Amino acid sequence: MATSAGLLLPLLLLGQPWAGAGAPREAVVCAGNACYTAHWGKLSAAEAQSHCSKNGGNLATVKSEEEAWHIQRALAQLLELEEALEARMGKFWIGLQREKGKCLDSSLPLKGFSWVGGGEDTLYTNWNREVRSSCISRRCVSLLLYLSLPSHASHLPKWSEGPCGSPNSPGSNIEGFVCKFSFKGMCQPLALGGPGRVEYRTPFQATSSSLDTVPFASVANVACGDGDEGREHYFLCKEKASDVFDWGSSGPLCVSPKYGCSFNNGGCQQDCFEGGDGSFRCGCRPGFRLLDDLVTCASRNPCSSNPCKGAATCVLGPHRKNYTCLCPQGYQLDSNQQDCVDVDECLDSPCPQECVNTPGGFHCECWVGYEPRGPGEEACQDVDECAPGHSPCAQGCTNTDGSFYCSCKKGYVLAKEDGTQCLDVDECEGLEHGLCEGLCLNTQGSFRCSCLPGWELGPDGVSCTTGFTSLAPQTGPPQGEDMGDREGNLVYSSTISRPTRDSEGTSKEASTMKSPSLPSEAPTTLTVPDMLAHSGPPGEWMEPSTHHPKATTDRGENMDEDSMSKQSDNGTDGQKLLLFYILGTVIAILLLLALALGLLVYRKRKAKREEEKEKKPQNAADSYSWAPERAENRALENQYSCVHLSACCRTSWSF
Repeated sequence: MATSAGLLLPLLLLGQPWAGAGAPREAVVCAGNACYTAHWGKLSAAEAQSHCSKNGGNLATVKSEEEAWHIQRALAQLLELEEALEARMGKFWIGLQREKGKCLDSSLPLKGFSWVGGGEDTLYTNWNREVRSSCISRRCVSLLLYLSLPSHASHLPKWSEGPCGSPNSPGSNIEGFVCKFSFKGMCQPLALGGPGRVEYRTPFQATSSSLDTVPFASVANVACGDGDEGREHYFLCKEKASDVFDWGSSGPLCVSPKYGCSFNNGGCQQDCFEGGDGSFRCGCRPGFRLLDDLVTCASRNPCSSNPCKGAATCVLGPHRKNYTCLCPQGYQLDSNQQDCVDVDECLDSPCPQECVNTPGGFHCECWVGYEPRGPGEEACQDVDECAPGHSPCAQGCTNTDGSFYCSCKKGYVLAKEDGTQCLDVDECEGLEHGLCEGLCLNTQGSFRCSCLPGWELGPDGVSCTTGFTSLAPQTGPPQGEDMGDREGNLVYSSTISRPTRDSEGTSKEASTMKSPSLPSEAPTTLTVPDMLAHSGPPGEWMEPSTHHPKATTDRGENMDEDSMSKQSDNGTDGQKLLLFYILGTVIAILLLLALALGLLVYRKRKAKREEEKEKKPQNAADSYSWAPERAENRALENQYSCVHLSACCRTSWSF
């Protein structure tokens, strides 16, 4: 037994006044290594957090369903303190908040919210409705509780998020808050072997007489007896050894021979044995042993209390006095040697390319452009992206180690978008290229040149030459050769339109396709056409001839039907070009005529104005002319120059 004098000094060192009159009523529930307190009070979330932190705690976390049930018990006790409650819904703040500027993250269970006391994102949630997507203000979470429900309600309170409130406006339907206090260990409640009462004073200033576990550093006030004349004892929950906490008392408290084992089983946890003189003692069942407090029993098997957590398993040591926690493959013990954490096997680089760590293991992957050599193999091999039927390139594909690249045929370039498609090169774009002396026509992957009417495409397929005539008339065409007309005129490789007459005397057009009568090795002169040229008899115009520079031109005596059809198309193009030249010339002439007509009208109007000016009546003074004044003065000064006045006057004035 411990006396009050023995614990007086530790009690004073705590510096905590005992529960006095007027202390606020609150509900307390302790479980595991934490205690939860529920409070009434219309406070903002910040004010509620300040109230909890003053006593060493924070607004409560609800990280698991088990923790949610502990908070539900505390709220149920709080409701029992009120005699009559209005049938309405109330809200109680918890420590789940989202700061201003942090937006909703629907991919996470907590939707971007975090616990005030810190900690990782937890999986357990109990949202009442969809969380509002808002980033411009701070948001806080509260528990929805129907105040009229009985304390044994079987449902857990839902989560509701909203504004965090302010000192003058705590928020809609806010009735209170829940705090959480964590401790390094707990003591078992004190057992009474006779009449008496126990009251616990916790470090967070809460007072209760019924706690499942009592937090470390709490003070217990035990009053034995049926009335006020009973004795009082004070005990302190302290750490006796590592992870071992007790009150430092031996045997049951308030033992009375009058009651023996009949009152509360004598305060014993398991068995109570009475002596012949009214005394009794506690005992334990087989497989258990009595602890130092002579009341509590503990299993002789250290693993019976499940000291190992998570995936760790408990293994008994020698003589069954201790134990060791073991982890499965891929895990290792944490710093407390009681739980398992994953081993990151990728730190040792076990894979040839990419390593992906997984809980309890790992697996290997290949980089982009590689694939496993076979099922279940870790070695990687190059993927042939250019394999037939799988090439992503439009034309040429070259495989490389882990990749590939595309190429294009001559006359094409790679597109800049993805580097797999080919675009045609316009060789005729821009006159600075100078690929053709005459006309240039772009084709897919190449180009071809042609000449203006009166010019013929040279053997090189680029330059243009003037038309030729044969040196002597042909006596007859060779075998299989079309020589043109019989008068020795050269017929060019183009479509020739020549007026002919039918039997009725009407004129009509006849088109023929002829090859030149000169041999293919005849010399030619290359010139650039500056103007349309006319060659041959009247009514005969030359059409443009064309050539593809990337193919060999055959200037033999015979031309197949394909060459004749191409030349016919080119002749049509020449006719259109000739028509454009004629129209341009007509328009230029019309403009000159209009300019000349305007100049003629202007000159006629000017002559008419001069004629009208000459017909106006003249003034009499217009027939006289005045002599300079200086001449008159000289005449007066020289007295010998004019003897008679009349003579001087005649010299000074003139009509």
